[in-house]
Amino acid sequence: MKRNTLSTLIGLAACFALAWLPGCTEQNAHASHGGKLHVVATTGMVADLARAVGGEHITVTALMAPGIDPHLYKASADAVGQLETADVILYNGLGLEGKLGDLFVKLAHKRKVTAVTESVPRESLLDDGQHYDPHIWFDVGLWAQCPAAVAEVLSEARPALRETFQAAAKKYAAELRALHERVKDDIGAIPKQRRVLITSHDAFRYFGRAYDMEVHGLQGISTVDEAGVKDVQRVVDLVVTRGIKAIFVETSVPKNTIEAVQSAAKERGREVVIGGELYSDSMGDHAPENTYIGMVEANVRLITGSLR
Repeated sequence: MKRNTLSTLIGLAACFALAWLPGCTEQNAHASHGGKLHVVATTGMVADLARAVGGEHITVTALMAPGIDPHLYKASADAVGQLETADVILYNGLGLEGKLGDLFVKLAHKRKVTAVTESVPRESLLDDGQHYDPHIWFDVGLWAQCPAAVAEVLSEARPALRETFQAAAKKYAAELRALHERVKDDIGAIPKQRRVLITSHDAFRYFGRAYDMEVHGLQGISTVDEAGVKDVQRVVDLVVTRGIKAIFVETSVPKNTIEAVQSAAKERGREVVIGGELYSDSMGDHAPENTYIGMVEANVRLITGSLR
């Protein structure tokens, strides 16, 4: 057997025997992705953004499955392992993945870790006086600014593909800007007095600002803040006095508080229907709602169908 072949076999055997060592683990992980750049994203929306920009040159792992609430998400041992072997880590930022913050700080010393929202000017963000609202994907025009951040971090990891990534980012951003205009038209077709969106938590403020819609959430910006009796009563008063026809649950938030509003409104003589489940902090688990564009279109169809 030739000396170089023997050396290669010995090296491989050592990696298998000591797979817990960081260098060998990373080499094995890289090989398992066919030499492609391995990107780990937190939410489905961020993962979809990465796929749109990286295309065939990357593999993408989404940490959070459909229906998972990112505000409350805690990384399992398997998730930490995925993050530690990633070439690039992408997350939403602005406090959405609150329980992962410390882990991202540690990983940033040895991994490319980027918040996709860093491309968005701070003056464009909503806040409550203390924290930025992280749900910027509900303003499709703002989300269209995020592909640039993804293209930049992918280009840093694969400089030879910079032009490819930048071209893909520009193409996808143009698709999102076109979607933004369609959403404006569709929501604008709802009579102004009916453009009131009531949901489980306050995730749709960007949607309301972008598409001229009044929004109310039972919980605050984060689902860490639970809705209380006063919150339910506040929304019931709104439903009764304004004659709201439909209220909405969210796929990643329990239904009980919205159902409590429906029941309390009925006791006061106002029948209000639950218009359906909106995708808020998580996309769907099947096509087309398992893509960002499909999720937005599904939400708009549900809202317009229930309120128009």
